[in-house]
Amino acid sequence: MAKDPTTPSQTIGPFFRPALNHAAWNDLTAGGARGQRIVIEGRMLDGDGRPCDDALVEIWQANADGRYAHPDDPQPDTLIDPGFVGFGRAVTDAEGRYRFTTIRPGRVPGPGGALQAPHLSVAVFARGLLRRLCTRLYFADEPSNESDPLLASIADPAARRTLLAARQPAGPQEILYRFDIVLQGEGETAFFDV
Repeated sequence: MAKDPTTPSQTIGPFFRPALNHAAWNDLTAGGARGQRIVIEGRMLDGDGRPCDDALVEIWQANADGRYAHPDDPQPDTLIDPGFVGFGRAVTDAEGRYRFTTIRPGRVPGPGGALQAPHLSVAVFARGLLRRLCTRLYFADEPSNESDPLLASIADPAARRTLLAARQPAGPQEILYRFDIVLQGEGETAFFDV
């Protein structure tokens, strides 16, 4: 059967905001998680620097003791924090902004048992993407970044810098980090082929 030339093809979405916007999903501390409470906020921008509204940002991270809330994590069960789920989801607004409240994660073992710097795994879903984009968020003020195996594997210093969340001025009760996600072009976030 021949393709009908009058019917244009379509990409997925937009559907994230109406279907997946639940305010509770962006607060990973709601269950009384142990550890240093932090806020991560940023903007998602397209290749022209325009905000990506109606996009979805997901994070997955270890708890303050470096243990994932997952049965396959080989770390001792005594490190499980029942008040911390380790997974969050936020939808971008009209200005491309997103926000998470979480805890600063502990270090987790990586390949060969070497400890990785504290980080969050980040997945991005947006209109026009047929597959999620995967990256990591590291903390710019973390001394162990220098020995992190994944960061060390990125030869380009500019690409490595796109993975660093910078601490921002905030109120006396808030520790705030900024992590902008640029989908393509100048300042493009380093994404991983997973």
